[in-house]
Amino acid sequence: MTFTNNRIIRYFLEAKEEMKKVIWPSRKETTSHTLLVIGISLGVAAFLGAIDYALNIGLEKIIK
Repeated sequence: MTFTNNRIIRYFLEAKEEMKKVIWPSRKETTSHTLLVIGISLGVAAFLGAIDYALNIGLEKIIK
């Protein structure tokens, strides 16, 4: 049981040390990247929606 506990404790201690090495983005960078992802997602959604609409209209014309 001690072996398992030591491995778990060592894992968390090493994880804590690695977290100290991380260079975290600033608030401005985080906001900028978040807005970029939202913008691209909306753009892709609009593009796919337009394609879906056009294909739907085309299919209706073929069927009728």
